[in-house]
Amino acid sequence: MSIANNFMRLGVLAALVGMTLGVWMGSSQDFTLRPVHAHINLLGFASMMLFGFFYRAYPAVAKTRLAMAHFVLSVAGFLISMPMLTLILLGKPVFMPLLPVSEIMLVGSMLIFVVIVFQATSAKEATA
Repeated sequence: MSIANNFMRLGVLAALVGMTLGVWMGSSQDFTLRPVHAHINLLGFASMMLFGFFYRAYPAVAKTRLAMAHFVLSVAGFLISMPMLTLILLGKPVFMPLLPVSEIMLVGSMLIFVVIVFQATSAKEATA
């Protein structure tokens, strides 16, 4: 399993979903889900693609447990938060407690990514 490829695949799928949602909102003139559209495009497409590109540039890092933790938290947080945010915006906060949990997962995944980037770039500078 390539973490880089999986991040990029999720990224392009998120772009497709985000764009489709944008087209639907525009054609219906109902912009209630505007925050979901923005989050799908930024967290889903932009972030996941950047993560994938990073792991492509640093393939050894992609094979670490820390990278796997980053992947699991990022994907789980994203896949939980988007439906929860959608339900809240539609006035159906059925599983509301899951949204803060997913947000913590997303922030945790970014914290892990910060550590990974600093470690990887420091190691590369030391060998250059």
